[in-house]
Parts: sequence; structure tokens; C-alpha cells
Amino acid sequence: MDVVIVAAVIMTGLGIVFASILATADHFLRVEEDPRLEEVENLLPGNNCGACGEPGCSAFAGKLVTGETSPGKCTVSNEESLVQIAGLLGVDVGGEEKQVARLKCAGGEGLAGELADYRGISSCRAAVVVDGGGRACTWVCLGLADCEKACTFDSITMNWEGLPQVNVDTCTACGDCVDVCPLDLFTLVPMSQQLFVQCNSPLTGDAARMRCSVACDACGRCAADAPSGVIDMVNGLPVIHYDRAEQPSQRSTWRCPTGAIVWLEGEQFTEPIAEISRERIRA
Repeated sequence: MDVVIVAAVIMTGLGIVFASILATADHFLRVEEDPRLEEVENLLPGNNCGACGEPGCSAFAGKLVTGETSPGKCTVSNEESLVQIAGLLGVDVGGEEKQVARLKCAGGEGLAGELADYRGISSCRAAVVVDGGGRACTWVCLGLADCEKACTFDSITMNWEGLPQVNVDTCTACGDCVDVCPLDLFTLVPMSQQLFVQCNSPLTGDAARMRCSVACDACGRCAADAPSGVIDMVNGLPVIHYDRAEQPSQRSTWRCPTGAIVWLEGEQFTEPIAEISRERIRA
């Protein structure tokens, strides 16, 4: 019995000692949370889209409170919320140009040649693994909507030509469509970059156009019509340099025989690509 009592006394004493240590550690090592953190987080959209460069709104709120970033880095929030956050923190709103997902392909239904009728799993990834989806151009959008399914913000819908239509107002540039596309056809670009190449094929000349009527055939007219050094032809495709003193202009699209290079005012594919292609061919 004495042994039991001694053991109980020892355990009680140890408990008191450890509790005292923990209480002391909590008092001296406690990290006080900035009371503004929760308020800032509540003012953010809560999408956790990653467009700001952080893994979620909570992490972004933490960076805002510590002054490591500016409210304007969140391109999803409305102006009113950003102003409120800036006022709460006593900082400028700052700014970050909105980015949007663009598709490097315009080869919708009836434009890209068909070698076979794909009837497998309705997934771009599955089609690529099996036989490339049966298309003559193996770099063309397969139109099986993996990107639409992956977009958690419902910003992508498949249009009348089987191409993904990105709603630029709701697109958060989260990059999910970029990650899910097995052909690497999506890219994130600033809205101000209006000159865009809607083709990803490395083929040139007749080899490209035989597979897709709207493919870039590497004629180089866009580069010739652009200010010096603004567009280079690399591996059969125009590469646009937005970092040059002279900026790209709509003029570079005027003589493109297939409409592969376009000037975008908002969304892509606002007009039927097949109709534009026929007009170019007749011209």
C-alpha cells in the first residue's frame, strides 16, 4: 500500500512540475496573433485559387498583415474589398494585372482533320494515351472537356466548335486547366497581351495546313508586319516579345492566311473559327 501511495505522490508531483513548465513556456513563448488577420481573411474572396501566388487566402492574409505583399495582388477580389483591406492595414491597394487562361489552339470541329472516330473514355488524357484521339494533328485540342471539369470556378465551357471557352471575368488564373491539359495547350497570360498565337503545331507549310485548316503554316508574314524584333519565328511558330520597347499591334494579324495569330478583345473564340477560316482562304 505504501508503494502505491508513494507512486501516486510521485506522479502527482511530476504532473505539477510539467504543468508548470508548460504554463511558463506558454507565457514566455506565446506568439500573439495579429487581431487584423481574421478580419483581412474575411474580406478576401475565399476561393483559395492561388492567383496571388500563395497557396490560399489564409496564407495571403498573413502576408498582407506582415506587409510582405499588397491587397491588389488578389486579382479576384472586387475593388470595394481591396479598398477595405488597404484601409484596415493602412497601406496602398497596389495593383497586379489580371491574368487569364488562353488556349494555344483553334482547331475545333470540322477544322482539324480526322483519322479515326474516337469512341473511348471521354477524357483528353485517355484519348492521348490510346491513339491521340483520332485527329490528324496530334497537337490539336481534343474537345473532351478535361479542362472544363477541372475548373472549380466554372469559368470554362465547351463551345459550339468543341473548344474550351474561358470566361475572362470569372477566370482566376489558378492554373488547373494548364495542369490538366495533356497537350500543354493552355497558358496564363496578362489581359494586356492581346496579340496571341492560337496554334501549337511544330509543322510548317502544307504539312501543317493539311492536318488543320487554321494551323500556323510558318509563312512569317506576322513577323514581317510587326515592328523589328517584336515577333520571331521559332520552330515554325511566331514568338511574341512583349518586353521590347515597341509593342505588338493588330497589324500583325492582317495577312495571316489561316487566322492562327489573332488580336483578342476579351475572350477567345467569340466568332465561329470555321467561318473566319473560310473567309481567309477565299481572300
